[in-house]
Amino acid sequence: MKKYVSIFKMSFLDSFQYIPSILFKFISYFLTMFILTNVWSYIYNDPNKLINGYTLNQMIWYLLIAETISYGCSSLCQKEIENDIKNGDISYKVNKPYNYVGYVFSRYLGDSIIRFILYFVVSFLIGNLFVGKINVNLNVFSILEILLTIILGISINGLIKILISLSAFWTEDSSPFHWIYSKVMLIFGIFFPIEMFPKFLRPIIKCTPVFVILYGPAKLILSFSNKLFLNVLVAQIIYLIIVLLLITIIYRKGVKKINVNGG
Repeated sequence: MKKYVSIFKMSFLDSFQYIPSILFKFISYFLTMFILTNVWSYIYNDPNKLINGYTLNQMIWYLLIAETISYGCSSLCQKEIENDIKNGDISYKVNKPYNYVGYVFSRYLGDSIIRFILYFVVSFLIGNLFVGKINVNLNVFSILEILLTIILGISINGLIKILISLSAFWTEDSSPFHWIYSKVMLIFGIFFPIEMFPKFLRPIIKCTPVFVILYGPAKLILSFSNKLFLNVLVAQIIYLIIVLLLITIIYRKGVKKINVNGG
């Protein structure tokens, strides 16, 4: 366990070396949010208007929170798996004195945490500038519960990306699957909360990673309830178990495939 904590710390500290690059991305992020904020302001007309239970303030803050989590999950460490499989480095990296997937995940988590913190600060400033302060009533315990769901959501996202990258053992290129996954998260988890979709689609969307990674944590910030927290937490635990199980199975088969083919 200490090895993975050390990897996490190194990745976390290394992220500070790329602060200029991240700051440049802030400009793009700011412009994107400026455009989306104006689009929603035009749709609402009246700030007090309700659309499927959301005021303009809630809609913009949902968008900001979901985008913050999404950008926090944007680390490309999991792409290392695909590259290692393509160039053959995987054959000796799997024999290192640590679990290869655990190594990649630890790097991803360290990088993602710093990204989330930086984008949270930017989103907070943008939200207060465009629509005013977020109207929430949270105590210390509810904030800690929300942070737990955010960390679990970021972790699940990283594991899913690792799972997708492991498909490179057979396809050699997992980029199309990553593209599909990112677009699903963008459309169904960031641009619109679940309530904006037709009623027959909502139960389906709640079964997807959108609910446990983006919608659940964002909704808890906007409208916290113990019932919703438990629903999100249970769903996240189920997702963690399933994804970890799939990663274990596919990784073992992939390593066996390498050994059969002579490394």
